[in-house]
Amino acid sequence: MEKRIDKPEDNQNLFARISSLIEQARSKVVTTINEEMVLLYWNIGKTMREEIIKSERAEYGKQIVSSLSRELTQKYGRGYSPQNLWYMIQLYDEYPILQSLLGEFKGLSWTQIITLLPVKEKLKRQFYATLCQKERWSTRTLQDRLNSMLYERTALSKLPQETIKNQLDDLKEKDKMTPDLVLRDPYVLDFLELHDTYSEKDLEQAILNALEKFILEFGRDFYFVARQRRITIDKEDYYIDLLFYHRKLRCFVVIELKLGKFKAEYKGQMELYLRYLEKYEMDEGENPPIGIILCAEKSKEHVELMLLNEDRIKVAEYMTKLPPKELFEEKLHKAMINAQVKREE
Repeated sequence: MEKRIDKPEDNQNLFARISSLIEQARSKVVTTINEEMVLLYWNIGKTMREEIIKSERAEYGKQIVSSLSRELTQKYGRGYSPQNLWYMIQLYDEYPILQSLLGEFKGLSWTQIITLLPVKEKLKRQFYATLCQKERWSTRTLQDRLNSMLYERTALSKLPQETIKNQLDDLKEKDKMTPDLVLRDPYVLDFLELHDTYSEKDLEQAILNALEKFILEFGRDFYFVARQRRITIDKEDYYIDLLFYHRKLRCFVVIELKLGKFKAEYKGQMELYLRYLEKYEMDEGENPPIGIILCAEKSKEHVELMLLNEDRIKVAEYMTKLPPKELFEEKLHKAMINAQVKREE
């Protein structure tokens, strides 16, 4: 009887399967620990708030938190600093109903939760909590997304509140992603470290050199397909700058890079690329491709007159340097107000 010799690929498959089991188990353990910790901290916050309410003196709250922090730290070690205890009280204040807390922050760590607590707008907080859980952001990535005002840059933020809530609920409960959640304007590409003068080729190369960071800015479900993808139409060659595929949207995403202002002819070029992909590259069950024209400046009236906001072609600005926070906030809030005014017209 011949002795069976395992093939290397058999070992690799076995390793992959067992690794998957280990990772799933670890993930469940971490999730359980996080949920128990959040539950404990909520109960601590509730107990402390009830005690503080008994006294009408504001100083009493500071005294009891400070005193309790010393005693808990002495007995249980780190994790019970005065600041952390105040976070627990704030957690209870924001979510007096436990189930709403567990529903919103399911799967998030304590550090991620306290990063989100200062976000006052509930829909904005829900957006970050949901994306953090779905895309498995680290706390550092979450903070970066907050700093770059990701929510205000999404197409979603320009929609009515009820629509925003419905889309976030669908993402959380049904894992349903929409273009409004994916598309952003402007895109912040400060990580490319480009100098003041550069060509479209330089921009494209810088993106490829920092592809992982570029995909993080666009969203984790983007998968790189090709650079300068050649397509031939009527014996004439055309080249798509960057071609991606979005797993959740189940469609190709064409990205064209432009240095200056948006020009009307860019729409025709993009339409040609999308029609070609739809005719020759789409598989059964996939959705029609979408296009993103990244420009240094958007030419808003052109975009509005050409009805691009209602099309599968989206025009967005990109920034290679993040402007001062106050100016950036003002610009994004103006865009949100303008979108609301247009909806009401």
